[in-house]
Amino acid sequence: MDEPFVIDAVRSPMGRGKPGGALSGVHAVDLLAATVAALLERTGADPGRIDDVVTGCVSQAGEQSGNVGRMAWLAAGFPEHVPSVTVERKCGSSQQAVHFAAQGILAGAYDLVVVAGVESMSRVPMGSARLGADPYGPSVTARYAPGLVAQGVSAELVAARWKLSREQLDDYAARSHARAAAAADSGGFDREIVPIPLPDGGAVTADESIRRGTTPAKLATLAPAFADDATAARFPEIRWSITAGNSSQITDGASAMLLASGRAAAELGLTPRARFRGFAVCGDDPVEMLTAPIPATRRLLDRAGLTIADVDLYEVNEAFASVPLAWQAAFDADPDRLNVRGGAIALGHPLGASGARVATTLLGALEARGGGLGLQTMCEAGGMANAMLLETV
Repeated sequence: MDEPFVIDAVRSPMGRGKPGGALSGVHAVDLLAATVAALLERTGADPGRIDDVVTGCVSQAGEQSGNVGRMAWLAAGFPEHVPSVTVERKCGSSQQAVHFAAQGILAGAYDLVVVAGVESMSRVPMGSARLGADPYGPSVTARYAPGLVAQGVSAELVAARWKLSREQLDDYAARSHARAAAAADSGGFDREIVPIPLPDGGAVTADESIRRGTTPAKLATLAPAFADDATAARFPEIRWSITAGNSSQITDGASAMLLASGRAAAELGLTPRARFRGFAVCGDDPVEMLTAPIPATRRLLDRAGLTIADVDLYEVNEAFASVPLAWQAAFDADPDRLNVRGGAIALGHPLGASGARVATTLLGALEARGGGLGLQTMCEAGGMANAMLLETV
């Protein structure tokens, strides 16, 4: 087996995922093309040597329906002989793309792979791929009667199970914005963000999503986003604490990573930034939905022969504030090591792009502290999670 390495990782700035957002005028294909092109220009890798482009995207409808990774590769002007595949594992889509690409290198099928992710939530709204139809079917509805619930309700169930108060959730959300703002203002994101050209000739160069000056007091004024009488009757334990302020932001964004085998890196003169120490995927209760990062992390650490104390930094995707807080409580993890540059509450959650975006941010944070071992995990619709360990070299 040949060991896979991360050669480089970049992301676009994060734009608000609504009309008028910074990236809303950019087609998803062009958004991803610009991100991948910047990655390859920076590394100096020959695009013709890439074996595959493995891309995460959730809403594969409309402008994202044509195997968006393939279209982005062609839009960037790269060689036609390089193929692409688009992966969908909900919010963990581009993290799963990382897993598949690294495992392909381990298996000897790949030497050089681009991993990418994209979601233009302003142009392809979340849920648009459903076409108004029932994606679950009668058997799933019967098994979990009276049926599965929205992710926001699942976030409420997680908060109730771990006895997380509204104050704790809002404190966490304010901290996410503060940490992201501190990282941005100190230049912490400079290496990971690549500019995205706009149709008018301008460019987006910084995250639009960070709300400086966010405080728990301001967040406390927001109304619960998912309260309704029928759900309250079904789940009387819910206290209705999830708001737009302590949830991830709907966002436009793209991310890209270059992975190489050790042999290819040496041959091509590519300097690795990180190696992989392990991978895991896991399912859990699809009604609570957002708890699977906990068993996925346990499986990952058990396989690696490690404990949480061995990990220097953790990234737990901030789909809702209750998710990282429940994970933190489950492992008695150090809050000063958790999402140290903020997360999806501040940076946004462009679904298919988030897994590789989180890995990019984690890598930069590890390097800023002098290196070390990082753990990343993503909750996913349907009650699933990805987890992986990334170590700087």
